[in-house]
Amino acid sequence: MTSGAPRIAVVVVTYNSAEVLPGCLRSLAEGARGTRLARVVVADNASRDGSLRIAGEAVDLPVRTVRLGRNAGYAAAVNAGVAELDLGALDAVLVVNPDCRLRPGSLAPLAEALRRPGCGIAVPRLVNPDGSLQPSLRRTPTVRRALVEAVIGGGLAGRIGTLGELVTDPAEYERAGPAAWATGAAMLVSTDLIREIGPWDESFLLYSEETEFALRAADRGWTLWYEPSSVFEHIGGDSGVNPTLAALLTVNRVRLFRRRRGSAAGSLFFAAVVLGEAARALAGRRTSRASVMALLLPSRRIRKLAD
Repeated sequence: MTSGAPRIAVVVVTYNSAEVLPGCLRSLAEGARGTRLARVVVADNASRDGSLRIAGEAVDLPVRTVRLGRNAGYAAAVNAGVAELDLGALDAVLVVNPDCRLRPGSLAPLAEALRRPGCGIAVPRLVNPDGSLQPSLRRTPTVRRALVEAVIGGGLAGRIGTLGELVTDPAEYERAGPAAWATGAAMLVSTDLIREIGPWDESFLLYSEETEFALRAADRGWTLWYEPSSVFEHIGGDSGVNPTLAALLTVNRVRLFRRRRGSAAGSLFFAAVVLGEAARALAGRRTSRASVMALLLPSRRIRKLAD
């Protein structure tokens, strides 16, 4: 990273995001205080609700829009947005959801974290609109963690040592440090990392693409750093209540693990996830029922996102 104020571009991925995009764009100028906001790219997955019009009206920002022409997925939109940038003139790219709001000065601590040797990704503390903590850090996926989460639940597992993949202990969010991966709602990525490891994997459509990207970076020796002095408000999506999206999230989680660890470990991971989702489906959780069906019946899996 160059000396002086870091040069940062922002890529915002939109899909029918007109309700939340204005708040995100309004927060960027103050959020980037202490850095040089070089470009804002709004990469749009064929919105039909005025998202592109809203982006075009943000005259106080250096905004450029990219139209993908279809709902190609989160990773594809990130890649299209990054392709519009001159990475040689930048130090980092903030990949951010349109339902995020940057607190004033929140980009500078992330950019400072990227100055650490080997740090390629920096992520903020995410909070809900009411200011409460939104758990966003993850440990490396393992069969053991999937099984523990299946038996006692991810929330409890995340509070007991390192048993769970999701970090749920609030105390862990009070201190800066490395993590295996983090929610992809907001990630500041070094341009050196982007040039080294290449684009995001578009085969995941939605969910697990940020996991794959962070773990691939770690494979090459890069660190993901959590910085709690940087705070973003994240309204959050509906994967927790939408059965279709929940099923896609679960299937992609298993698919990524199998790809990275092989068929033997992948089969054990699959069985642990099915066990956990089946138990919750029997308890009446609709999202878990959809997840079990998608795991057991490949014909029920999403192959493309709705336009």
